[in-house]
Amino acid sequence: MIVGVPKEIKEGEYRVSIVPAIVESLVKAGHEVIVETEAGRGSGIEDVDYSEAGAKIAAEAKDVFAAADMIVKVKEPLAREVKMIREGQVVFTYFHFAASEELTRAMVDSKAVCIAYETIEEADGALPLLIPMSEVAGRMAIQEGAKYLERPMEGRGILLGGVPGVDPGNVAILGGGISGANAARVAAGLGANTVVLDINLEKLRYLADVMPPNVTTLMSNSYNIRSVLKDADLVVGAVLRHGARTPVLVTREMLKLMKPRAVIVDIAVDQGGAFETTRPTTHSNPVYMEEGIVHYCVANMPGAVAGTSTYALTNATGRYMLQLANKGWKQALKDSAPLRRGLNIAYGKVTLAAVAELFGYETTPADAVLS
Repeated sequence: MIVGVPKEIKEGEYRVSIVPAIVESLVKAGHEVIVETEAGRGSGIEDVDYSEAGAKIAAEAKDVFAAADMIVKVKEPLAREVKMIREGQVVFTYFHFAASEELTRAMVDSKAVCIAYETIEEADGALPLLIPMSEVAGRMAIQEGAKYLERPMEGRGILLGGVPGVDPGNVAILGGGISGANAARVAAGLGANTVVLDINLEKLRYLADVMPPNVTTLMSNSYNIRSVLKDADLVVGAVLRHGARTPVLVTREMLKLMKPRAVIVDIAVDQGGAFETTRPTTHSNPVYMEEGIVHYCVANMPGAVAGTSTYALTNATGRYMLQLANKGWKQALKDSAPLRRGLNIAYGKVTLAAVAELFGYETTPADAVLS
């Protein structure tokens, strides 16, 4: 198989979908890897590193797309990339289709095979290709939130950890999953009073056992959310609905309960966002004000720390790339239930029910496509 690695073109995206170690493994298995020049530079990986691992370097993205049987990316294809995707070509990346009807329809029309990192699911419900980036985003949420709480950044001028004689800041985290738990650990480590809300009581029990004393847990419902918003200096949206749009937990009206210039960080922006006022932003222009509240809604947060997140991501994606290349996508999906769950669209058919229902398509079971 020919595996193509284009340079990411989404604004503020510095990650790359493959590292030299995976190139070496693919080449040793008899595959060809074509990497667009400077694709890895944002992550500190040079063309020579790929070449020494056995990859070929292509001058332009069009050369990569034209040659490859499988395109491996980090972020969803943008419009000019979609035009280069051909029927039957495998595209393996984060798609987040539920957040974009335009992208969904474009990929249906392309008749490509779309395997989404975010919907690969293990038997126990774990999402192995979301976990590493959720870990990064959760930790970053507090780092970025703390920065934008500074008064020159239009925040409240609050130091999350406080100092002797001065109260620490208050952090509310909506969602106790991987990203929420990582956010809570960092917030607690800084010394902030931290509350985590979730609808899963067993998860709350677990967090109550493992978190430091300055982390409390609370059942997530509208009443409790309104209660914590009144005191919060920083609110983190860390809610995930598998393969579907994130539920809106905080309405515009609820924002009026918050302190002026408090900060919201919405990790869930890739799936539509947990706040009614969420809209995607970029690393170059990350924040905006709504109802007097600072909103940080960068849609590719881990891209800012590409030197860490590229390796964290590819530690998880590498084995799936090898399965797809070694067996071909159909056999790989037949042999692996987790990988089969990653199939969202194939040959113009939508196989992910949540996306099909959202945008008015008929759901075609993955097994029907594979047969």
